[in-house]
Formats: sequence, C-alpha cells, structure tokens
Amino acid sequence: MEQSLQLRRGCSALLGVCALLPFTNVHVPAQDTSKQTQTSASVSTPHEVALDQAIALAKANEPTFVAAFAASRVSELDRSIARAALLPSVAYHNQFLYTQAAGGKTTSSNASAGSPSISSLPRFIANNAVHEYTSQGVVTETIGLVQTTAASRAAATAAVASAELEIARRGLVSTVIGMFYEVASTQHKLDITQRAAQEATKFTRLTEQREAGRETAHADVVKAQLQQQQRERDVSDAKLQADKARLEMGVLLYPDPRTAFTITAPSLPPPLPSREDTVAAATHLNPEIKSAENSLRAGNLDVTAARAAYLPDLALAFNYGIDSAQFAARGPDGVHNLGYSASATLDIPVWDWLSTQHKIRQSEILRDASKVTLNAAQRRLIAQIEESYAEAATAQSQLQSLDLSVDTARESLRLTGLRYSSGEATVLEVVDAQNAYASAQLAREDGTIRYQYALANLQILTGSI
Repeated sequence: MEQSLQLRRGCSALLGVCALLPFTNVHVPAQDTSKQTQTSASVSTPHEVALDQAIALAKANEPTFVAAFAASRVSELDRSIARAALLPSVAYHNQFLYTQAAGGKTTSSNASAGSPSISSLPRFIANNAVHEYTSQGVVTETIGLVQTTAASRAAATAAVASAELEIARRGLVSTVIGMFYEVASTQHKLDITQRAAQEATKFTRLTEQREAGRETAHADVVKAQLQQQQRERDVSDAKLQADKARLEMGVLLYPDPRTAFTITAPSLPPPLPSREDTVAAATHLNPEIKSAENSLRAGNLDVTAARAAYLPDLALAFNYGIDSAQFAARGPDGVHNLGYSASATLDIPVWDWLSTQHKIRQSEILRDASKVTLNAAQRRLIAQIEESYAEAATAQSQLQSLDLSVDTARESLRLTGLRYSSGEATVLEVVDAQNAYASAQLAREDGTIRYQYALANLQILTGSI
C-alpha cells in the first residue's frame, strides 16, 4: 500500500513538471545585470524588521502621509509670510521715462533765465520732463485690521495642518500595525498548519501500520489519508495568505515589494493600562479635537476679517532718491537731485453694494459649521475611548481561556491517540481531536493578535506610539 501511495505521488509530481514545460521557452527581454543582482539580493536576503522600523519606513513611502507632511510645511511658511506682511516692506525702485516733447520754440526775450524752453517740456502734462530718471528706495507699510487678522488666521491654519499631520501619522501607524501583526499572525498560522500536517502524516503511518498488522480496517487508513490531504491543502492556503500579507506590507515599506524580511513581534503582549490613564492621555491634545478647535478659531478670524472691511486702512510710504531729468546726484545748475518724500493715505469705505455684508454672512455660516464639527469630534472621541478600551479589555480577558483551550485540546489529542493505539478509540475520534487541537491553536493566535491590535489602537489614541 505504501509503495502504491509513493507511486501515485511520483506520478503527480511528474505531471506537474510536464505542465510547467510549455512555459520554459517564453522569451524574457534582457535586463541590466547589476539591477538583476541587486533585485535578487534584496529578494533572497531577509532582514529583521521591528515595529518602529516598519513605521519609519512607511513614513517615507506612504503618499497620504507625505502629502500631509508637505501641507504642514507649506502652512508653516504661509504663517511666516503672513507675519512678514505686518512689517514694512523695502524696495529699490529704478525707472527711466521718455515722453514726447511738446514742440515749438520760445524767443530769447520771452524765455527767462534758467527757465526751460517749450521744446524741453513733455507733451503729457502728467510727466515731469522729456527724460525722467527715478532711482529711489521705497519703504511702505499698511496698517489695518485685515492684515493683523490674516496673520492670526495663518497661525490657526498652520495649527490645523499640524493636527492633520498627526491624524495622518496615527492613521499610518494604525495601518502599519495592522499589517505588522497580520504578517506575524499568518506566519504563526503557517507554523500551526505545518505542525498539524506533520501530525496527520504520522497518524496516517500509524493507521497503515495497524492495517498491516490486521488491527484496523482499511477505512481508518482512508480517513487518515483524507485528513492528511486536507492538512496539506491547509498548509498551501496558509502559505498563500502569509505571502500575500508579506507583499502587502512590502508595498508600504520597500521600493520592491518582493524584498525579503522577517517580523520580530513581541512574544508576550504588554499589560493593559488603567482606564483613568487611558482617558486622560486620549483627551489631552487629541489631534481631531485640536484640528476642529483651530478650524473654529480660523472661522472666527474669517468673520473678523470680513467685518474689518468696514474700517479704513492707513497706508504709509517713504521715498528717498532722485526723480529728475538727469541721472545724477546734482543737476547742471548745481541743484541737489537727491531728496525724500513721505505720504500717508487713509481709505475710508463708503458703499460696496452690500458685498461686505454678504462676505460676513458667508464667514458666519462656515464658522457655525465648524462648531458642529467640533462637537461631533468631541462625541466621537468619547465613543472611541470607550469602544477601544472595551475591545482591549475583552481580548485580554479571553487570552487565558484560549490558552486553557489549547492545553485541553493538546491533552485530549494525546489521550485519544493512546486510546486509538490500544484499540479503544475510533479513527473519527482521533481526527476530531486533531481538528480541535488545530482550531484551538488558530483561535489562540487570533485572540493574541486581536489583543495586540486593540492595545495598539489604544496607544495610538493616547499618542504613546
């Protein structure tokens, strides 16, 4: 019987090799040898990855987090730009202006000494001379409530972007933790199914030996072989799930998702913190609440800025340099061209066809929506704390029961195997004991991952990870 079984397996392997033969002649384009060497080295050489290393690698590759980081940096620069707008601006203004001459000539009797002739006057009365040179340093400053409010609003927007960056970071950490423990779980489940397959193989050999000794019927061998075949399929499925989880995490961590790596997860889950500490840490500087609060602050500043349109703005300007017909510090007659001028302008709004009133109403509508968002974020945080802590507490309380189930199933399988060897148990009892033991181990693995992931969510909620 054993020889026939080996023969069937050999034929199956031969058929598998023959099925692969048509694909061996497929033409593959030539590639760079150095790139192939680097790729094969990265794929074949595994390296260990801890949770903090996985998070650091994901931050550099995940586009959503990178976009949030860029938005935060841009908002910080916007705040600096808005603050700079409150300070006086300095510019060095240079200009040459040519205007067509007015034409005509004056008689010497009519032309007074030192007065220009008609031909030297510009045709446009708004200009000062036919050739006019301007070279001045200009200092300007505008004082108004709009400018002050703009700087405050830029600070609030930067705070919102910073909170959104923290939200993106926590979301990324949650994703990495889920993938991290998923990879660890699939690897552990693969080990469990492999051990179960080995146990099924040993039991098949035992039934064949007992059949050879005429101690059991051939039905026991058939049942054991069916169990062994099922376990082999379970191993294939578990290996597939492990490879898929590893590739999904590789997409997030590496340029080449096929990069080989191993997960170094903690063997013992950390203890659950107290509810009081969890609530205090989760409510302190929560990014969702912080983002909603600063959005409301920005909305209030928008209302103030819209109302500031009813107030006048004071513009100050100071010029120093030359504005003359010669590009020189002194004119032909020895007159100093260098000089200064100063101006102060006060613009008082009178009537804008209710545009300012409508802008105020728009900003008030958006501010009221921000209030609702803040209230919703506060309620959501309370629910998240309660749900996450209850999930972690329930998962922790079930770990001891799951360990006890594994010990009980292991002992049941041992006793059932002894009873079967002595002829007191049936093959169905052994198969049921094997299934119960494998199911208990898989359930314990699911329970352990459940608790670790729930605890990680609590740590993310409190900002400790």
